[in-house]
Amino acid sequence: MTFSPDGGKLASGSLDSTVKLWDVASGECLKTFDQHTILVMSVTFSPDGGKLASGSWDNTVKLWDVASGECLKTFDQHQGRVWSVTFSPDGGKLASGSDDNTVKLWDVASGECLKTFDQHQGRVWSVTFSPDGGKLASGLDDKTVKLWDVLSGECLKTFGQHQDGVLSVTFSPVEGWLVSNSGGKTVKLWDVVNSGYMNAFDQHLGKVISFSPDGEPSASGSYVKTVKLWDVLSGECLITSYLLPYGNVATLDEKTGRIVYGSAEAWRWLRYREVLPSGETILHPAEIFGALPGSE
Repeated sequence: MTFSPDGGKLASGSLDSTVKLWDVASGECLKTFDQHTILVMSVTFSPDGGKLASGSWDNTVKLWDVASGECLKTFDQHQGRVWSVTFSPDGGKLASGSDDNTVKLWDVASGECLKTFDQHQGRVWSVTFSPDGGKLASGLDDKTVKLWDVLSGECLKTFGQHQDGVLSVTFSPVEGWLVSNSGGKTVKLWDVVNSGYMNAFDQHLGKVISFSPDGEPSASGSYVKTVKLWDVLSGECLITSYLLPYGNVATLDEKTGRIVYGSAEAWRWLRYREVLPSGETILHPAEIFGALPGSE
């Protein structure tokens, strides 16, 4: 899923081979884009919100006009399933990562394949442009992250400290930083200017990572229904939000162990884990760490 740049629309790709466009305020389905033949793995809006790109297991990337719903172009030179698509910051280029172990760079206006980045040793799970559009990062099944020069196609750096395939890569909007997330509970922070490993966030299992607009802190989403807010430099987990049964949400301050937000009867399902000096783990009812807001 992805939000439009103005936040008013949401696009989702599905197992049913369609992309749906939703109105965020009303929840109404505005359009269905249905020319893929098998499941859609990735969707992304252009920076101006006027176009939408989708990557599918049918080995293609499709470019859509958001207003009309028309399929403007089909990019069909991949030899394997497409896992990730992303627009350049100026909207003029599109990058896609595939099962065929390549990243392809496309010209949005002409549909031409400008470059193929092919030094990968496995599936490309994720691709992302740097904020200035000059670099491209790819997250790979071979447990590495590669940094590419967009103009020359040169592989500038390979970051290789992950223990599992890299499912997601994201640039910081203001610093020369890149974060990568593997399938093994670890988010890593890299200095792409000095080629340095900076930090690791290792309390998570998931593939979604995002920076705040000022570059720090960052957030990560999890398979186990949590969102964690991290301090980028220290690696400290500041806040954890839990998606609980029946639509309940609770947010826990990791420093104090207190609930800072809770909806409805969230406390019935949330438990706070305390690790004793002996190594023993105790699960406490969350309400003993402070009443929910508004309940005192």
